[in-house]
Amino acid sequence: ADNLSDALKKLKITTTDSTADSLEGCLDCLLQALAQNNTETSEKIQKSGVLQVFASLLTPQSSCTAKVANIIAEVARNEFMRNPCVDAALIPPLVQLLNCKDQEVLLQTGRALGNICYDSHEGRNAVDHAGGAHIVVDHIKSLCSKTDPASEKLLTVFCGMLMNYSNENDTLQSQLINMGVIPTLVKLLGIHCQNAALTEMCLVAFGNLAELESSKEQFAYTNIAEELVKLFKKQIEHDKKEMIFEVLAPLAENDVIKLQLVEAGLVECLLEIVQKTVDSDKEEDIAELKTASDLMVLLLLGDESMQKLFEGGKGSVFQRVLSWIPSNSHQLQLAGALAIANFARNDGNCIHMVDNGIVQKLMDLLDRHVEDGNVTVQHAALSALRNLAIPVVNKAKMLSAGVAEAVLKFLRSEMPPVQFKLLGTLRMLIDAQAEAAEQLGKNVKLVERLVEWCEAKDHAGVMGESNRLLSALIRHSKSKDVIRTIVQSGGIKHLVTMATSEHVIMQNEALVALALIAALELVTAEKDLESAQLVQILHRLLSDDRSAPEIKYNSMVLICALIGSEPLQKEVQSMAFLEVVSKLRSHENKTVAQQALLTEQRLAVES
Repeated sequence: ADNLSDALKKLKITTTDSTADSLEGCLDCLLQALAQNNTETSEKIQKSGVLQVFASLLTPQSSCTAKVANIIAEVARNEFMRNPCVDAALIPPLVQLLNCKDQEVLLQTGRALGNICYDSHEGRNAVDHAGGAHIVVDHIKSLCSKTDPASEKLLTVFCGMLMNYSNENDTLQSQLINMGVIPTLVKLLGIHCQNAALTEMCLVAFGNLAELESSKEQFAYTNIAEELVKLFKKQIEHDKKEMIFEVLAPLAENDVIKLQLVEAGLVECLLEIVQKTVDSDKEEDIAELKTASDLMVLLLLGDESMQKLFEGGKGSVFQRVLSWIPSNSHQLQLAGALAIANFARNDGNCIHMVDNGIVQKLMDLLDRHVEDGNVTVQHAALSALRNLAIPVVNKAKMLSAGVAEAVLKFLRSEMPPVQFKLLGTLRMLIDAQAEAAEQLGKNVKLVERLVEWCEAKDHAGVMGESNRLLSALIRHSKSKDVIRTIVQSGGIKHLVTMATSEHVIMQNEALVALALIAALELVTAEKDLESAQLVQILHRLLSDDRSAPEIKYNSMVLICALIGSEPLQKEVQSMAFLEVVSKLRSHENKTVAQQALLTEQRLAVES
């Protein structure tokens, strides 16, 4: 301790006129003390005011420069020393040293700057201000192809420095991307894949940069997919695989890179991991299974990568994913159902899958999750069924396979995501299927639940889908029984409210359903239509210039139908509809203008 105090005193007074030898001795003493107790020694260095002295020692000519930089690197390992290093104006001379040729000086300078930047906003700003990143990137570019141990050590330090410099800082990450660091790092990974430390640095740097959208476009122009897959195949340790996964996941959000990863053989690696880990209960295997199957689903979100793996339904990957659905692992069931939902993104694939028995597999899966089931699996399986029900030719096949009944088992669910998918699946199934729409529309339990969900104000999606399904039951069945069931369950007011939705498609669906109610069961619905103030709403829709042409058209059709009811006709007469309608005779849309003429005649006759 006494030696340290002496060394610090000497350093303060002798820097200007000391000999190199006495200076070296003081610096060695500091390094030794730091090696024994870094924190305590760093505190003493800070208190002594020696940091300010270091700035003048950091010159390319001095033989002590590497040692001074090494001391700065060591003290900057402590969080409390990083700002003092910046305040002591050490950054500009350190950045200047990056221009020298001496390998040891470069190494220690890189370490010092990297440590000062670690989690330090001030450190990063100072390095940015002094232009340090640019010089380091240039060094990495020129050293990239050298494989001697000294160069690889220097590359590792420089990559680490850039990583600390830009970590979780979008602005600095963008700066590095604009300097062209991505292609260089990818090249580095390819050349130095045998060097574990350097490879690890590259991966962490990729993980940092890959989150940025602009980086993904740059990555897409490199052979990153190939390099990462090649590296992944070599890994045995869980931690190393995890590191590569952390880079793959954000990169795989880009559709171009998705396809590159598929072409580089990532899918085969993922399937192998699934096979090895599926029956294990080791924590790291369970984590790996989840990561691999999630990544598999992500790759299927790209249209091209998905189609490539589907291979007309004959692809081995598609077949393997199918085998996940009956598995006992919830994670694989989930991934399997999500993968099917992703494959089911065009009519051709959907038709092929329905013809090849996928519906039964999904229904069996749902069956396993009816009582206290896994909500994410329910949601995924319903998503897949909903997508499969989109092509017209699949609807009748799925209905006769019993999909509607399988889905209705989840009516009791209190989970909004499940409710939402359940409603969407039923709505897809009954589209233009009169018989199914009638059967479901007469199901009192279903209709009552729909009316309840139409009031789910906290869940706009569930509320919207419930309204749309109510309307669809009427529009596709055109059945008096269905209308009576909906009237008795209190559904009319929701259809009237739906006519004021901000979405034109929903407004329209509501108006068409209400017109059918008025045409088929006006007497039954009369009171509810009156108390829901339908006539006033129609007046508003017709008067509003912003209403779409189809909304105006269907509102007039509905007015003509409502006149058949005495109380509703009185309301129409009391609201000066003639005036609004006669204005629409000159509407630019011919169909609207024509309907306005017919409506005007009807209103004139009735009055």
